[in-house]
Amino acid sequence: MDESARLPHALIDVVGVPGLPPPISRLTPVQWLVCGVAALGFAFDLYETLAMPLIARPALTALGNFRPGSPASNLWVGLMFYLPLASGGVFGLLGGYLTDLLGRRRVLVWSILLYAFSACAASLALTLPQLLFFRCTTIIGVCVEQVAGVAWVAELFSNPKQRESVLGYTQAAFGFGGLMVTGAYFVAVTYAERFPAIHGSHEAWRYTMLSGLIPAIPLILTRPFLPESPIWLEKKSKGVLKRPSFAELFRPALRKTTLVTTFLVACSYALASGVIQQPARMIPGLPEVRSLAPRAVEQTVSGVQMFQEIGTIAGRLLFAFLVVRITSQRRLLRIFLVPGLIVFSCLYFFAATHSLVLVKYGILLAGLLMNGSFSLWGNYLPRMYPTYLRGTGESFAINIGARVIGASGVLLTTQLANIMPGASAAARLAYSAGALAVLAYAGSLIGSLWLREPDGAQLPE
Repeated sequence: MDESARLPHALIDVVGVPGLPPPISRLTPVQWLVCGVAALGFAFDLYETLAMPLIARPALTALGNFRPGSPASNLWVGLMFYLPLASGGVFGLLGGYLTDLLGRRRVLVWSILLYAFSACAASLALTLPQLLFFRCTTIIGVCVEQVAGVAWVAELFSNPKQRESVLGYTQAAFGFGGLMVTGAYFVAVTYAERFPAIHGSHEAWRYTMLSGLIPAIPLILTRPFLPESPIWLEKKSKGVLKRPSFAELFRPALRKTTLVTTFLVACSYALASGVIQQPARMIPGLPEVRSLAPRAVEQTVSGVQMFQEIGTIAGRLLFAFLVVRITSQRRLLRIFLVPGLIVFSCLYFFAATHSLVLVKYGILLAGLLMNGSFSLWGNYLPRMYPTYLRGTGESFAINIGARVIGASGVLLTTQLANIMPGASAAARLAYSAGALAVLAYAGSLIGSLWLREPDGAQLPE
């Protein structure tokens, strides 16, 4: 006889059924607030990250007087993309450790404030080294916030399906961050002359960076009402929360999980930094764009970016729909990997050098498929590590795998662009990005053979 049939329904709603997952309940106001703050943080994570692809070309021209596509320009683009992410990876790893040591809420709040005020400082940069430094501190805040936010939301829900669904949908906010920064850049390009001058000029890239200050405002207002993770707080108050240790990630029970997920996350992020963030520098070389006025070129760039971010949202929402219906993590990952290899190859080896229309719809599909697989890691990693290692384990995969190893893909792309065949600098960049995409997808498909399935639906204690 089903054990639930022996209990009154009212009692089931309160305490659940022994041996079965806790019942799904309506979100409380506090849970809604936590999810809202986490979603805001996720949105501005991508907002801050995607600001650089949009402003790299005009910022380097203004501060360094580089010719777009020249070896010097490619070198600085590589540095501007990679060094902030690598710095974020190193300090984000420390942030994951602090998340387990000090609590999810405290680390999340301070990390959002760090990247908001760093973005403001970046908008005032007078030299390339200044811009690079404040981009580093911005991305450090982003990297720490993402790990703390995922752990915080994951530990707020005891029912596995509800937890998976909430994580999936809050991570969909990443895509809205992309839409917001694209819209901010379009507004800055179109109406820059109406804004107060910064250092005596009206450069659109500065206003775009300045807008990264926005998330600090609602955070300051809601900070007194934000609770700590109940799981972390309970273990901390009882004195049973073990001290996190990086060495624990490589003990026999977790070594394979740590190594495989770090490799797969690195492949995913190589696509993000070295491939899908580069079209803004390819679009000016398309036949339909070459003869446009500078302002129209930048508006076209933001328009293509808008298509990409629509794909990002669609991919995140598609994952949130599938994650509660497909239990095999390998199968779920491959649903996005196999078509992704085809779409990325067509986009960068053909569309990016031939047609603006094909680029728009190709990058929408590319954004959908890439971000669908990205969302998996936010749901998968919390299920693989116990409470005292959850932030540390997530942080190692996301920060070392993604930001230190995977983000180096942008250096490969920008340097390959110097020697790739092609009729223009934009074409050479497209072909080098396509080569990296094939390499990253091949690595992901091979690595997925060793991806471990979680042990049950509940979070490990």
